[in-house]
Amino acid sequence: MEIREAEAADWAEIWPFMQRIIAAGETFSYERDLDEQRARERWFPAPPARTVVAVDGGRVLGTAISGPNREGPGAHVATASFMVDPDAAGRGVGRALGRHVLDRAQADGFRAMQFNAVVETNTRAVDLWKSLGMEIVATLPEAFRHPEHGYVGLHVMYRMF
Repeated sequence: MEIREAEAADWAEIWPFMQRIIAAGETFSYERDLDEQRARERWFPAPPARTVVAVDGGRVLGTAISGPNREGPGAHVATASFMVDPDAAGRGVGRALGRHVLDRAQADGFRAMQFNAVVETNTRAVDLWKSLGMEIVATLPEAFRHPEHGYVGLHVMYRMF
């Protein structure tokens, strides 16, 4: 599996699985009917943010965005978001993207990584991020409206480099 910088042409493969993930409403705080143009603007932000893709066999299996969590005095802490094609779940795509993003942030001189909103019912992601050294530093109670479980917490996860 190769992790590389995303190109404009990758969007045609990202959007179908991104749309499925967003429409499910279980893991992202995006409107479930987010249109393609707004989704693309969010997922391909201006520098210094970056978008990468995980590619295997010529197919985009997942993607991540990363960059500074805040501006100015908070710009030394990175943040990231990840989406993996549900059809590729369990193949190590999220782990490969996570390792890449964490390694890249550290190499770029960030002092820490902060994930701002990991849905507590997304236990696969929570367990993955913990296995990569992220810690839950806070849980915001009932901060996410899950379509099946109702109001659930959002974890803030953090790792110093």
